[in-house]
Amino acid sequence: MSEVRLRKVFKRYDVVEAVRGIDLDIADHEFVVLVGPSGCGKSTTLRMIAGLEDITDGEIFIGGDIVNDVPPKDRDIAMVFQNYALYPHMTVFQNMSFGLRLKRFPKAEIKKRVDEAARILDITELLDRKPKQLSGGQRQRVAMGRAIVRNPKVFLFDEPLSNLDAKLRVQMRTEIKKVHQQVRTTTVYVTHDQVEAMTLADRVVVMNGGNIEQVGTPHQLYHNPRTRFVAGFIGSPAMNFIPCRMEEANGGLSIRLTNELAFPVPPARAAQYQGSKQNGKLLLGLRPEHITEAGQHLEPGEVPFEAKLEVTEPMGMETLVYFPVNGTQVCGRVNPNAGARDGAPLRLAADLNNMHLIDEASGQVI
Repeated sequence: MSEVRLRKVFKRYDVVEAVRGIDLDIADHEFVVLVGPSGCGKSTTLRMIAGLEDITDGEIFIGGDIVNDVPPKDRDIAMVFQNYALYPHMTVFQNMSFGLRLKRFPKAEIKKRVDEAARILDITELLDRKPKQLSGGQRQRVAMGRAIVRNPKVFLFDEPLSNLDAKLRVQMRTEIKKVHQQVRTTTVYVTHDQVEAMTLADRVVVMNGGNIEQVGTPHQLYHNPRTRFVAGFIGSPAMNFIPCRMEEANGGLSIRLTNELAFPVPPARAAQYQGSKQNGKLLLGLRPEHITEAGQHLEPGEVPFEAKLEVTEPMGMETLVYFPVNGTQVCGRVNPNAGARDGAPLRLAADLNNMHLIDEASGQVI
């Protein structure tokens, strides 16, 4: 078993608390991504798991054993870094086999493991080349191959794709996912890119200010965020947050955005928000895809309204539209043929079935 567990783990640098007593369980064979903005503690957490940073307090378990005082080389982990960390004077084969040669594995076993990893990563024809003869994507594959041949308990990835261009990052995301499907090793992956997190992870750990904000599947985090931070961080373009107040209207509840604009709350959500009109300041959270052009036939929970567009961004398969609501810029997604034009009005519809109501003071989703 190669599960990883963190119990009340702290990391302090003098008076700065980089990681604040986090608890996390990573199951055997699971692919978990730590994501968050710069300075949130994700890389520090990964380095503590690897043993490259001492923990200030708490316990870290790998495979059921406490590893707080175990040196990195004895933790049976393999790490893939952002800068590849390949030896320039060695061939690809020598780079991939270096750790096995240090441990004096038999030559036949080394060749078998390197050949198998090269096959999985589709770099068999590169084994005799040196790193300077490889592209960035090929070097990253070699770095992954060096980790795979060791057959460790845990793979650790520290922002491995950040040095690659956008097209290659998409390609390498697919490659990493395919490798994990074949080599079902427990994996902890750190990135600041929420798209990477959503596409790769079995579960995503969203970190903020040294704390874990929420842990869940990509679907859970996207559709059921617990906090404003998670709701705003996951998803691109980001969720819209529009100041509002709750009021009673026609025997139900209504969300008042401006003096002229109010949205009725769908009956299925009314009970959930019944006490919210006594709350302080509220925010209506709606993702851009839930603000679209209004069709002739609206579904229950869809509310039409008219907006004057400030900016339109044609994206090919869709057009992003931006318009103000009481001083707040709001983004929607419409069909390219919806007739959206800069400075022109457009009839839109808000899908309140997918709304989120957030307490502005606490940042908690109600």
